[in-house]
Amino acid sequence: MPAQRLSMRQVREVLRLKHVAGHSERRIAAAIGISRYTVAEYLRRAAVVGITWPLPPELTDESLEARLFSPPFAIQESPRPQPDWPRLHAELRRPGVTLLLLWEEYRTGQPEGYGYSRFCDLYREWRAGISPTMRQTHVAGERLFVDYAGQMVPVTDPLSGEVRQAQIFVAALGASNYTYRGTLDAGPGRLDWLPRQHARLLRRRHSPDRLRQPQSRCHRGMPL
Repeated sequence: MPAQRLSMRQVREVLRLKHVAGHSERRIAAAIGISRYTVAEYLRRAAVVGITWPLPPELTDESLEARLFSPPFAIQESPRPQPDWPRLHAELRRPGVTLLLLWEEYRTGQPEGYGYSRFCDLYREWRAGISPTMRQTHVAGERLFVDYAGQMVPVTDPLSGEVRQAQIFVAALGASNYTYRGTLDAGPGRLDWLPRQHARLLRRRHSPDRLRQPQSRCHRGMPL
């Protein structure tokens, strides 16, 4: 099925531009305002059922549509090199990796592969077929989940102007979703930032007056 269903007037124009003017699929797509993939798909369907230009005068729009979309000729899209979706899905978990970067890598190896928008659509369809969640029940106060970003961010001292590298640290209680966030200096030689952040988290967690404390700045954490 084409990505977008055209009116029969547009289909006639696609055929005319191809067989009379000899335009490329890309130029036809730009002239009509549709995707190149759609142009290619309609031209393929027309070739399958033997439709060319000029169209017979007795061929009405209804007859043309029926021939292009009758069951024997409702062929799936022409095969193209398929990305390795499981590998790409795993790559997206790495810091700084985006779908755009993965598509550029895919097209480098497969110049005739899918365009970016179609690539994204196919990835979303593939991802919809996997189960992304696992329901869990948490007892209040039983579990605390912690993680850190992995990529450091620059933090500028407002007084000295010194720029240091810091790690973003987050924690959340499983039952209530109360959240703590903070950053700590993680520059060269600072290998203790993670245990120091855990210690700071636990001190705030067990502070008897933590609920009465105002929310502090990001680099000092949020009350848990």
